[in-house]
Parts: sequence; C-alpha cells; structure tokens
Amino acid sequence: MSSIRFLCQCCHQPLRLAQDSSGLDSSQEPAASKPPSAQGPPGETPEEGSTSRVETDVEKLQDSASSWTLPGDGEMSRYNPRKFTLLGKLGSGRTLNSIQKATLGIFDILSGKGDLDHPLCEDCTDNLLEELDSRLTISESDCQNYERCVATAGERSEDERETLQEELRSVELEEARLAQQLEEAERSQGRVAAALEAAQAETEVLDQQERQHHKDYSELLWQHLELRDELSSVENQLQLAQTQLARLQKTNAFRSVFVIHKDGPLAAINNFRLGCLPTVPVCWTEINAAWGQAALLLVALSKAVGLEFQRYQLVPCGSHSYLKSLAGDGTELPLYYTRGQCPLLQNKFDQAMVAFLDCMQQFKEEAEKGELGLRMPYGIHVDRGLLEDPGPGGGLYAIRTHRSTEESWTNALRLMLTNFEWSLAWVSLRYCQK
Repeated sequence: MSSIRFLCQCCHQPLRLAQDSSGLDSSQEPAASKPPSAQGPPGETPEEGSTSRVETDVEKLQDSASSWTLPGDGEMSRYNPRKFTLLGKLGSGRTLNSIQKATLGIFDILSGKGDLDHPLCEDCTDNLLEELDSRLTISESDCQNYERCVATAGERSEDERETLQEELRSVELEEARLAQQLEEAERSQGRVAAALEAAQAETEVLDQQERQHHKDYSELLWQHLELRDELSSVENQLQLAQTQLARLQKTNAFRSVFVIHKDGPLAAINNFRLGCLPTVPVCWTEINAAWGQAALLLVALSKAVGLEFQRYQLVPCGSHSYLKSLAGDGTELPLYYTRGQCPLLQNKFDQAMVAFLDCMQQFKEEAEKGELGLRMPYGIHVDRGLLEDPGPGGGLYAIRTHRSTEESWTNALRLMLTNFEWSLAWVSLRYCQK
C-alpha cells in the first residue's frame, strides 16, 4: 500500500487512496519499452534496478515538493490542480511514476469542468455531486418550461396575442409610471435629506441654546440663592432692629440717665450727694459733681419742652459747670465751690445757685401751662433765693450758703431735687411716650 498522502482541497483533511486506483492506469508502458534513463545500469537485476530507481524518484519528488508553498491557509492553488502536498514515504510495492500517473489521471477527469480543485475527500465529493444534481434538476425544469412555452406559442390565436400585447403594453406603462414614481421618490428623498440636514443643524443650534439657557439658569439660580440669603440676613437684622427699637421705645431716657433718690437725710442725683450736714460730711468734689448733673438735667428738661432761658445761659460742664449772664457784661457764675477760696468767689457761688433757681422757675412756668401742666410740690422764690415747703411743719429754706446754716441749705437742695424728680416723671409721661 502506498504511503503517499494528499490533502483535500475543500476540508483540508489528508486523503487515503483506494487500492484499485492503479487499475485505471491504462497508459502505463511495459518495462522493456522504457527509455534507457529509466532502466538500471548493466549488471543489475530488474528488482535491484527498480528499487534504486524508486529511491531516486522519491528523493526528486520530495525535493520538488519541499519547494512548493501553500497559500495563507494551507489550501492548494485552484489554478494549478497538479500542485498538492506530498506527505509520508513511498512504499516498495509499485513505482512512483505509475502511481502518480494513475492518480493525476483521475484528478484530471474529475477537474476537467468543475469549479473546485481536486483532490477531494469522499464527503466533499458527495456534497459536490449533490450540488451538481440539484443544478441539473433545475436546468432540466427550465428546459421543460421553455419547450412548453415554445410548443404553446404556435397554438395561440391572434386575439390571444393581441390581448397579451395589450397586457404587455399596460405592464410597460405601469413600469414607466412606477419608474417615474421612483424618480419622484428619489427627488423627495433628496429634499427630505436636505430638510433632515437642516433640521439636524437647527437641532444642534437649539441644543447649544438649551445648554446656554441651562448655564444662565444655573447662574440666575445661584444669584437667587445668594439674594435670598442676603434677604434672610437683612430680615433678621430688621427684626433685631425692631426688637431693639421696641425696647428703646419702652425705655425712659430721662429715668435711665438721671436717677434721683434719697440717701438718708440727703438727696442724691446719679449717686452724687447734694448738700452736707454736721453729722454727714460730704466733700465739695462730690457736691460740685452733683451740681453738674443737676445743670445737665435742667438743660435736658428745657429742651424737652422747647424752652429757652431768658436771663442766663446754663452751661453744664460736670463738676465745673457755670451760668453765663445774658446781659451786656456776660458775667460767668461758677456752679461749684472749693473750700478755702476767697469770700468773693463764695459770693459768686451763691449768685450762681440763685440764678439756677431762676432757670428752674422759668421751666416751672412753662411746664404749668395747659390742663396737663406740671405741678411741682415745693414753691420757688427766686427774688429771695428760697424754696418753700407747704406741708405741715414746713418752712422756707435758703439756697445760699452765706448767712445760712448747713441744715437749711441742705433742705433747700433736697426740695429742689424733689421738684426735679416730679419733673422727670411728668416729662416721661408727656413727651417720651410720643
């Protein structure tokens, strides 16, 4: 059995040749008719010459087979059916030339008019034969149809032919109409494509505008949030301001700034005692500060009622307050005193206290006007520099220190601060609530 192997040109599987393939080699020549190159040298037996020739032919065939190359997938070229891959070694049963000629003869017969190159395996050959059988069946059916049409064409009458001609013309007209509709549809397709392109461009522009609108909306929303935060902050500030305003409106400025109370036998304004007794000594620095607070209070009360003093101008300067005469000389009367100063300055201090009573009398006259006017509990006598207690056991008390006792002077100052306390209550009720 030969060990030469071939590849199927369809499934690329190795082929196994049948044993009786040599019987088809009808063109094999007898050994005596071979050329001298095919015979062995003289002195060799036929078997030895045949064996040496077989080995030589195998080497040449393998050398030539090694120089052939396969296409990309290992398939043999269809344009040269004699190029195939040789695998294995040749047995010693028959010569290589006889086997090759027989096999190539079979392949030539099979590949004479086929579309697929040979060699083929058995399965591929069966598939090829089935395909050829189906094509043959279709061709025979077409031939029968053609023969039937040719046979019946001569039997038709003139009317039938005219009817068929009319049908053919109507079909041609329908074809022309459909072709025209196809052209119109193609033109419509072109217009629709142009409109689609324009719509896509417009869509792109609208998309860009939409993105810009979203961006603007985000910015406006951010500004809205910021403004809302600012509005909330302003509302909170306004609420705080309104709360403070309500609290301040309920606050009595006069009562908050000026506090008059009694400190034992003495009267005090803003914790400064005004006056002194042999049993309760008070330094002049505190008394001068109390006179400064009293002067400031009288100026505030006069402004509350819209009063302008006529004869003196009261200038509050703390513990060094004074009154300035509005006459031509413009004399300044100090509303403070220092122990050990000359008697002349003490006389001016007395004049300043009397002038202070004059200013207080002007405020009293202005405040007593109207039905809801002020009614001070203690009377004032400016010309004599006295304050009068109308109650039982009362009397007149001098505001001067010259020719007066400390008890009388201190009682006069206490009555004066009591009048101021009533004035504070009256101004708070009438003017501060407005």
